[in-house]
Amino acid sequence: MTAEPLAFGPDFRWGVSTSAYQIEGAVTEGGRGPSTWDTFCAEPGRVLDGDTGAVACDHYYRYAEDVALMRDLGVDVYRFSFSWPRIQPSGAGPANAAGLDFYDRLIDSLLAAGIQPAPTLFHWDTPQALEDAGGWTSRDITSRFADYATILAGRFADRVPMWMTINEPVVLTLLGYAVGGHAPGRSLGFEALPVAHHQLLAHGRAVQALRAGGASNIGIASNHAPTWPASDSPEDVEAAGLYDNLVNWLFADPVLLGEYPSGMGEAMPGPVAEDLSVISTPLDWFGLNHYAPVLVGAPTGDPDTAATDGIPLPPGLPFEPRPLEGYPKTDFGWPVVPDAFAEILRTFKTRYGDRLPPIYITENGCAINDGVDDQRRIDYLDGYLRALKQVIADDIDVRGYFQWSLLDNFEWSAGYSQRFGLVHVDYKTQQRTPKASYHWYRDLITQSRK
Repeated sequence: MTAEPLAFGPDFRWGVSTSAYQIEGAVTEGGRGPSTWDTFCAEPGRVLDGDTGAVACDHYYRYAEDVALMRDLGVDVYRFSFSWPRIQPSGAGPANAAGLDFYDRLIDSLLAAGIQPAPTLFHWDTPQALEDAGGWTSRDITSRFADYATILAGRFADRVPMWMTINEPVVLTLLGYAVGGHAPGRSLGFEALPVAHHQLLAHGRAVQALRAGGASNIGIASNHAPTWPASDSPEDVEAAGLYDNLVNWLFADPVLLGEYPSGMGEAMPGPVAEDLSVISTPLDWFGLNHYAPVLVGAPTGDPDTAATDGIPLPPGLPFEPRPLEGYPKTDFGWPVVPDAFAEILRTFKTRYGDRLPPIYITENGCAINDGVDDQRRIDYLDGYLRALKQVIADDIDVRGYFQWSLLDNFEWSAGYSQRFGLVHVDYKTQQRTPKASYHWYRDLITQSRK
């Protein structure tokens, strides 16, 4: 049998995603200040093979080439992130003119190519000066973030038609502050919960600041996936429920319902009820990043399960992620389960009902390290997009899809070991080579517009 053509119609929006620290390089140029990721990468043993984002894909200097690749790909929209330390080197005070000028050039180049810019304000690269003052454990950072949003709206609102506040606050909370596997490398355990609250409050304050500055069409990019109990035992079901609240609903309920999951608000700092009214400032759309489901059970103490993405978890947790067997895996070891993609979208619709705004898939993709002939990435994208198409047919309002990522890039603590790009990057020469998946995605976009 021939598979049904994979087309979404002319109004569906197609994009690709990147982030500043993963591709820009030029970390000491143009007046940019140090970020927590610069500091983290400089600490021995933090990043695989001692890799850093100092050069990355050299996008700061090669952005025109990358815009041309996107133009030829045919995407409608490009999701990138502003580098906070490039805009405000210390995270406070007046803007850095050279930083603003760089994003002027990028945005104008995109518009000239017929591509709409869709920037994210924050993709984990906190200015180091703010981290030295407490970082995301400090409530003061929410005021700094609102000031930063005001600067960006004042400069770019006239040309940017789509905005995102914060990328995946769950990852910075858990990997950056709770277990220390990402920058800033702190290991606070459950004492990291204020980091979640402050990111959510910063999100709400940024939405308000952007709108006050003339920006519109604002959302968030939040990571979500199904949590599956390891068994039907009460212990495993309870552990999975706690994990699900911690990684999913802790970050979506406050934004969409104005409340924390049961009992979690008591762990948060500040005037929580007042803050929730800011956090739940209505959005124009909700951005959902999705990669893979997680199997969770009650703790067994098995050291083989005490890690996530290779990052060790502390002992004594009330839950335990388990290997999910029986599915193909990406080269990062993540299970390939298109049905889980559909499941999390249906769960959002059921959980939030009329409170759920239109959805954009702001990240989805896979690490496939097969070079330019990346048929396994094509197979992955085909499966996940077919699942997405079925969800849309079931009357869930998904307006667009951003593939992660345009380019192979710096993959955080995994360094350059994992390749997510539609375009292969030779990091020694910076030569870009479109992969088979690039051509497949281009053909899909073309077909969808017919």
